[in-house]
Amino acid sequence: MQAAKTSDPLAARVSDVLTSFIDWLDGYGEKSWDFQSFFAGPVGGRAKALYYRHKLTGTAAVAPMIFCEAFLPAARRLFHHPTRFPIADAHYAMGFAFLYQATGDFSQLENSIHFLTELKESRCPKFKEYCWGYPFDWVWRGGTIKCQTPLITTTPYVYEAFLQVFELHPRDEWKVILESIARHAATDIKDFRTSERASSCSYTPFDEGGVINAAAYRAFLLTSASQVFSNDDYWKTAERNLNFVLENQNADGSWFYAVDGVRDFIDHFHTCFVMKALAKIHALIGHERIVEALAKGVSYYLNNLFDSDGLPKPFSRAPRLTVYRRELYDCAECINLCLLLRDRFPQLEATLEKVVAHILEAWAKPDGSFRSRKLHLGWDNVPMHRWGQSQMFRSLAFYLSEARRATSDKTPAKNAEEPQLLSLASQPL
Repeated sequence: MQAAKTSDPLAARVSDVLTSFIDWLDGYGEKSWDFQSFFAGPVGGRAKALYYRHKLTGTAAVAPMIFCEAFLPAARRLFHHPTRFPIADAHYAMGFAFLYQATGDFSQLENSIHFLTELKESRCPKFKEYCWGYPFDWVWRGGTIKCQTPLITTTPYVYEAFLQVFELHPRDEWKVILESIARHAATDIKDFRTSERASSCSYTPFDEGGVINAAAYRAFLLTSASQVFSNDDYWKTAERNLNFVLENQNADGSWFYAVDGVRDFIDHFHTCFVMKALAKIHALIGHERIVEALAKGVSYYLNNLFDSDGLPKPFSRAPRLTVYRRELYDCAECINLCLLLRDRFPQLEATLEKVVAHILEAWAKPDGSFRSRKLHLGWDNVPMHRWGQSQMFRSLAFYLSEARRATSDKTPAKNAEEPQLLSLASQPL
């Protein structure tokens, strides 16, 4: 990591924090509890299901878990066990790839490849194509999504991880996996027509559409795959999902979580998910409607999803009372979004520097990990790979890679986050 040192004092501090985090990760291990640990086991799962069926009785059933989440976060260990999360492995793979780009240290690339190997093992086993989901049963208002059901909000991260490392160190097996992921996103995930030019998509292969960020994720994955594999059909599908996202932006620039009339909350990290996908699609194809949507989205984002201290807040329109004031996940996604859009929207530069400095000062712990949540009273210090640790590691590694590039390149270079426009279809196995 010493090779990543720059003349930028903030980047130098980021490098030190990342070095400490890697040491912590090596000692702590690659499994962790999760914010859903309270409800991932049989007791919590049944209580949550009861809550969705019978609000009054169910509220009493989930109350002990909510109390623990607010005041005794370490009680997660009473409800479930440490678990490996594919979405976290994908973020770690990308983070180590950024460190390799920043330092030239091949051991960082080896770390990245390690997480890709783990991802090969954790794919959903009952599906022909490569895809990934949660390693636990996820109870929600529509029922239960069973363990190892592929999610369009997880699989695109794995696609990005394999593509990023393939571009740095090509292997035939990774091309095969990328092709398979694209087929899964195009065929196993379903479309639902919403207008003449737009379609939403399913969250899993089995449910109905309507979730905004799900369509945004799929639109990006298939836009990228349409160019990587020279497949026009992928773009036709992606374009309809993209139009769904654009058509359902609110007049003030925001997006509801879903268009079902029920889940109309607006939160920080889902807003980031949508705008990140739009930014990446625009980087690939150029699209004036995307620029207009991002301009409105950035305005809403800065004016409504930050508190009086200028730091990310969880909601501008909340679905319920929350047990926390700030969340590591929100800060990680804020850093990612600012890095993607600061060139087009310079006002994001100040936000980026403020949030990175705040993370280094208030969230980095002496053991090398990060705090998970700032509660209304105290902190949730339980490290959760899926819920903030891996995302923050990746975002800071991306920040360091960009800082290193800015100080070492004499000519403009392509943003490391943007997928390369190579055509794998032209490369024989």
